Amino acid sequence: MNHIPRVAGPAWTESPLHHRWLTAESERLLVFFDGAVADERGGFSWLRADGTPDRDRPQDLYACARLVHCFALAHLMGRPGARDLALHGMSALSGAFHDDEHGGWFAAVHPDATPADTTKAGYAHAFVLLAGATATQAGLPGGRALLDEAAATIDRHFWREEEGAALDSYDRTWTTPEDYRGQNSNMHLTEAYLAAAEATGDARFGERALRISDLIIRKHGAAHEWRVPEHFDTDWRPDLAYNSDRPEGPFRPCGSLVGHWLEWARLLVMVRAQTSGAQAAWTTQAARQLFARAVAEGWDAERGGFVYSVDFAGKPVNRQRMHWTIAEAVGAAVFLYRATGDATYESWYRSFWDYAARDVLDRAGGSWWHELDTDGHPATTTWDGRPDLYHAFQATLYARAPQHLGLGEAARQGVIAC
Repeated sequence: MNHIPRVAGPAWTESPLHHRWLTAESERLLVFFDGAVADERGGFSWLRADGTPDRDRPQDLYACARLVHCFALAHLMGRPGARDLALHGMSALSGAFHDDEHGGWFAAVHPDATPADTTKAGYAHAFVLLAGATATQAGLPGGRALLDEAAATIDRHFWREEEGAALDSYDRTWTTPEDYRGQNSNMHLTEAYLAAAEATGDARFGERALRISDLIIRKHGAAHEWRVPEHFDTDWRPDLAYNSDRPEGPFRPCGSLVGHWLEWARLLVMVRAQTSGAQAAWTTQAARQLFARAVAEGWDAERGGFVYSVDFAGKPVNRQRMHWTIAEAVGAAVFLYRATGDATYESWYRSFWDYAARDVLDRAGGSWWHELDTDGHPATTTWDGRPDLYHAFQATLYARAPQHLGLGEAARQGVIAC
């Protein structure tokens, strides 16, 4: 992997001193968000780069659900005030975001609580399921009802048993599904299903997580030398030229996103740990392949950071650095280190945090810069603010939780604490 392992001192992943640093970074992130993001009219406002809330901008369903998940985790970890913030977000999920007429949740709402985007997005619905799972583990009122409704909605409209995966989006009335299949929404549904399996004890969720993994990674990832295709037609044939004129998009850019290879590496280790039987035996080796491809083609050995995307020959398409990519690299490294015992992954873990501490963490303003250019300067090509706590916050938790437990379950059992 073109990297010389550093062996001096104990592994950071197991070091109490490093865990204290991670705990402090968790708190720094929560301070940035909990004082500004909640809107008294309901839901959570988009945060500008300076951390001030944009109360006039529509609120996104996925962002609200992610914050519910994060604040529910923080409540489980013993942070006063986090419970109220989680419940504030859940109220928006049952209120303005909820389509009382047709079921499901709107993709976005205006500050006055009217729909801004009536699309029923599978990506966002996956995060509603994740929020419901973590809220259930946190014992929050309405948590289990949210989980059950999200799971039933996904069952009814998105999940396709014959495909072993989910559709991507519908119109408001659930009449017409989009003529598209996406790995991104299915990847996050995999994460949500794993959380739901732990929150409910229902093995069906874990089985579906494995089926999605098998389709996206074992079939299509392997066939493309571990450069995971992002976009597919309705027969699950990769569309490698999709959005070829849009390298900067936050959700459906052209090419293959290196951060998703790393995210899948972590998820595959989780799938292996949380499901049993020979059907999941392939996942660890696949995770290793994804990680190796990511550091070989995505990592800047001189300056640090990962390129956003590459084409299917491994050539960079978008060289900008996204904060969520390094957060997922942290997770992949610690999960693979613990799964394999290979010290190379622990060395990468240190390198990833060293880079993040130098370039990504905003010590003066708080939170993390969401996008950087190749020289490490803040950029706004893809992200124009700091609306996301989810990736960075989880990155501070991965080394503090055992790999056989999801973050919600680890926090519920008291393994992670603020």
